[in-house]
Amino acid sequence: MDDTRERVEAAFRAVPRARFLPEDVRDLAEEDRPLPIGHDATNSQPSTVREMLVRLDPRPGETVLDVGSGSGWTSALLAELVGPGGRVVAVELEPALVARSRPVLAPWPVVEVHQADPDVPGVPAGAPYPAVLVSADAPPELAELLARQLADGGRMVVPVGGRMLRYRRRGDEVEQEDTGGVWSFVPLR
Repeated sequence: MDDTRERVEAAFRAVPRARFLPEDVRDLAEEDRPLPIGHDATNSQPSTVREMLVRLDPRPGETVLDVGSGSGWTSALLAELVGPGGRVVAVELEPALVARSRPVLAPWPVVEVHQADPDVPGVPAGAPYPAVLVSADAPPELAELLARQLADGGRMVVPVGGRMLRYRRRGDEVEQEDTGGVWSFVPLR
């Protein structure tokens, strides 16, 4: 975990949060709180994102599905963690956020941003994924559907009902672990 935490800290240093925020809240980028990015969405609290990434443990060369990519900040952090040999498949439901995040993510060519289909969770066409990060509070049934997109040995971190859950696929079995805490996220739509 120490190596993962060090890699996450390095990603945070490489990816300035302010770059992903609307101009009217950029001066608040250093504050450890969620910030509004429009369309009933937020750029999550840095300490929360940090802990989610440590729990997910994205590794160099992996493909990561980033569900609810919003401003693109988590996608850029993931890109730093998976490196040039990896890939980040970002998916966002709100078209305006998709349009805003694509140009700001240009320096991270391993990120591809997809417009979400409201009837299809994640991006099943690209599955299975070694890692899935969900940055919105998901209902349990939606979390289970996303867990089906995990590769054997894959991990998913997702807030469900204010609890941070980690899923792991081992063969045909998917294990769920409550990693604790009360986490506040906008609902996954």
